[in-house]
Amino acid sequence: MSKPDLTKTDLPALARFAEHLADQSGAIIRDAIAQRRSFDTKSDRSPVTEIDRRVEASLRRALEVAHPDHGILGEEYASVGLDRDFVWVLDPIDGTKAFITGIPTFGTLIALAFQGVPILGVIDNPVTRERWVGVDGSPTQRNGEAVASRKGTVLSDATLGNGNPEPFDVRERAAFERLRVDTRWCVYGGGCHAYGRVADGALDISIDSGLDAFDYCALAPIVRNAGGAISDWEGKPLTIHSGRRCVASGSPELHERVLERLRLQ
Repeated sequence: MSKPDLTKTDLPALARFAEHLADQSGAIIRDAIAQRRSFDTKSDRSPVTEIDRRVEASLRRALEVAHPDHGILGEEYASVGLDRDFVWVLDPIDGTKAFITGIPTFGTLIALAFQGVPILGVIDNPVTRERWVGVDGSPTQRNGEAVASRKGTVLSDATLGNGNPEPFDVRERAAFERLRVDTRWCVYGGGCHAYGRVADGALDISIDSGLDAFDYCALAPIVRNAGGAISDWEGKPLTIHSGRRCVASGSPELHERVLERLRLQ
């Protein structure tokens, strides 16, 4: 894969724009927190609120004005221009069930992919006011300060996070259990927040299945540029075309041990 031509593409400027989008989404979500959070149920049985749709529509309008030549892949509306070099990937509220029930582990995910590969990512938690920003070529930041994943951790001492075990099929659940029993302990329900915690060293591993591109694209640059490793369960780099599985580790060495446990049988 060729790298973006930085004489034509200023990644720091694009990162600032992505943070502007996160400011926009955060303001909408915080204004809605005190409201009664009614929801509809989509065809896949997942819930969606009017706020999910409002946030994504707002971000799309801003992108269409600022970057009309870029594509957009979002959760709530039809994708546009996925064959273009630059594609923005949006999850307006990652963790809608947590949002509906008032549990503050949800966040907005914003990514920019170049030729299908995420090169910029933002995790924004509008309640805790924590924001992770990962941009290829620069250290990952949390709230403007550089962070790094934890290195030198062996699997038996590693802490593990999983957002929700329900999407695991039989083989995935068996692989997850092989990994879980070899780690120190597991915490559930962190969602996108858990991947930010891998990036800043508070958590060693985060793993999920049943995902879409808008669930994991923002996570990849954040973990990778903090010194960690992130891939599908087979160790392949994440792209907008990857499958449903994602796993992140605090170091490439730990990631190798994790992937050994996750080989589907």
